[in-house]
Amino acid sequence: MEDDGERSSIVISLIENRAKEVGMAAFNLRSASLDLSQYIETSGSYQNTQTLLQFYDPMVIIVPPNKLAADGMGGVSELADKFCGHIRKVVMARGCFDDTKGAVLVKSLAAKEPSALSLETYYKQYYLCLAAAAATIKWIEAEKGLIVTNHSLSVTFNGSFDHMSIDATSVHNLEIIEPFHSSLLGTTSKKRSLFQMLKTTKTIGGTRLLRANLLQPLKDTETINTRLDCLDELMKNEQLFFGLTQVLRKFPKETDRVLCNFCFKPKKVTNEVMGVDNFKKSQVLISNIIVLKTTLDALPLLGKVLKDASCFLLSNVFRTVCENEDYSTIRNRICEVFDEDVLHARVPFVARTQQCFAVKAGIDGLLDIARRTFCDTSEAIHNLANKYRGEFGLPNLKLSFNNKQGFYFSIPQKDAQGKLTSKFIQVVKHGNHLHCTSLELASLNVRNKSAAGECYIRTELCLEALVDAIREDVTTLTLLAEALCLLDMMVNSFAQTISSKPLDRYTRPQFTDDGPLAIDSGRHPILETIHHEFVSNGIFISEASNMLIVMGPNMSGKSTYLQQVCLTVILAQIGCYVPACFATIRIVDRIFTRMGSTDSLESNSSTFMTEMKETAFIMQNVTPRSLIVMDELGRATSSADGFSIAWSCCEKLLSIKAYTIFATHMENLSELATLYPNVRILHFDVDVLNNRLDFKFKLKDGPRHIPHYGLLLAEVAGLPRSVIDTAQCITSKITQTERKRMEVNCEKHHQLQMICRAAQRLLCLKYSSQPEDAIRQALHNLKESYLDGTV
Repeated sequence: MEDDGERSSIVISLIENRAKEVGMAAFNLRSASLDLSQYIETSGSYQNTQTLLQFYDPMVIIVPPNKLAADGMGGVSELADKFCGHIRKVVMARGCFDDTKGAVLVKSLAAKEPSALSLETYYKQYYLCLAAAAATIKWIEAEKGLIVTNHSLSVTFNGSFDHMSIDATSVHNLEIIEPFHSSLLGTTSKKRSLFQMLKTTKTIGGTRLLRANLLQPLKDTETINTRLDCLDELMKNEQLFFGLTQVLRKFPKETDRVLCNFCFKPKKVTNEVMGVDNFKKSQVLISNIIVLKTTLDALPLLGKVLKDASCFLLSNVFRTVCENEDYSTIRNRICEVFDEDVLHARVPFVARTQQCFAVKAGIDGLLDIARRTFCDTSEAIHNLANKYRGEFGLPNLKLSFNNKQGFYFSIPQKDAQGKLTSKFIQVVKHGNHLHCTSLELASLNVRNKSAAGECYIRTELCLEALVDAIREDVTTLTLLAEALCLLDMMVNSFAQTISSKPLDRYTRPQFTDDGPLAIDSGRHPILETIHHEFVSNGIFISEASNMLIVMGPNMSGKSTYLQQVCLTVILAQIGCYVPACFATIRIVDRIFTRMGSTDSLESNSSTFMTEMKETAFIMQNVTPRSLIVMDELGRATSSADGFSIAWSCCEKLLSIKAYTIFATHMENLSELATLYPNVRILHFDVDVLNNRLDFKFKLKDGPRHIPHYGLLLAEVAGLPRSVIDTAQCITSKITQTERKRMEVNCEKHHQLQMICRAAQRLLCLKYSSQPEDAIRQALHNLKESYLDGTV
């Protein structure tokens, strides 16, 4: 396989039946892994499928020709056209989607034993994803000319649902991968996404692992705490942290790609295809083995740094990777054929030379002849440059090289004095230099490239036995690639981000199974890097108070707060410290958001219809362990209808007992707290001075009525004074009656609210890790405050 940098290397196949079931197979050509998923779609917009497509970011989508979608659903083929127009779509005959053949292929290609996958159980239950797998593998073999070797694939069933699910709309709303308005030309905003903030990884594999974790955070507390233990040690042991930072730089950034040539068998090189235009695959193979050798050369240095590490994650890497003799065996096999001094290089001509001279001299006579030709032409090119420097009076003429053009001349414009001799052709201005070539250089370039191509092909023939030998240890190499990607993410992303912040700005989160979501002095991880005086706010949601209704004027900080809570939970569940003084998290299985208000012209949906579709998806898929944030639900339609929808949605979510944060301008919604003891009202503090709003951005308990804040903001925006005065008279008459009724209701249910708050504190003490004396004192204080009526 060719190195495709950070571009996607995933091929996805989709198929569905009339029961709204979708089967998906995601084949990663870079890491030789196959993820199989089968699930029931609950919305006509295919939100679950969109979420997985957002996660995998494929380069190709394979679909069957005919649509078998249920009534009211567009079908996966139409979905690919509608939402993935930039991705190549391939339509394969329905006969290629053969679940029986897919089961046989998975059984023969999986690296694990088939019994460990429980394939017999999955065969009947997940036949759609096995059918998708058959089509995917068939396309890869036909299109890429690659044959997957037996027992080399890492196969997972339903892997994506073992993690927290974040739908595609929420990924956009929370700015996890891309910030808002990132596509606008000429934008000068310094705001970044969470991914861009953490993207300090050094390898392509580490970057992809980071992206995958942000889109699908962990749910297993044991794994999360293992990562946090690692971060604890890295933050306390500076020598270990800086040692790992230095050592990881010695591993090529393409390390995770080394598996490709050992998990896939390309077409065999024969004398018939040995032409100058057919050496690319040979060059890639040589480059990959050089990358592998460079990686194995750096392993002993990694072992020295990790030798004294005490946390499970680092000590496990040391034990399973650094002390694994299989890597020494692979390196010795490579060194039997390769020269000891060969290392991975990024400078194009140095890399070409390393590849041509990788194999030891004397192994192949024809290879030695090709090398001599390569050296002679390279020397002739340098002599030609020296000749031109003297002949044309160009002492600063520089000989440059890139893989596309080969050798070319770079001449400062001031030396050329606006005119070059006719010997120089294809002159192109490049900054303050002129790039050009000559007929003599072009001729030598062709001969040099031909000699290098001959070297590549002869070298590949020498490596056939070596590649077959290494292929036997492909599972060991998989472990190595995964370990290096994980270390890159933990050290260069998580630890680097935390260490670059002021002391104690980030803290380790704690986790409970059924306890509260409590964050003290939390901050927005992205915005605090822009606003240095960011105002921190906490949150407390528990079983006894599982819904927060946040009120406040426009621009008071409601939307930022909603986003902040979700991003903090995501950071905690990927195993990273969070921007807060204290945080305890109840593991979240899904995050749902309803934020923003824009028309969707592509789907012919108004703002209100878009809002309702998003809300419907939440109501159909919410679970008791979900985290839901809703911003201004119902504002896009009439006041009465919007209020009734918002109220009924709140009642539905209260019955499910999911943790919900609901931001709204509708003051009548605060009456929910008089009817439901598990509703808590909060507001963002704002002072009104001289008819101007002074935003404090601080969250406080209870409702607060700020009269006519909409009119104050409208006046600031420039609305005529006469219009403002008339509007003020109208709104005063409307709100006066409502406010009196709400005050009566609050007084009537004061006793019930006291009981609820007492129960809430008792639940918190149930999950408290404080000593017995402290809990006893807390119970005494609770009793006193309840009797005084101040609880």
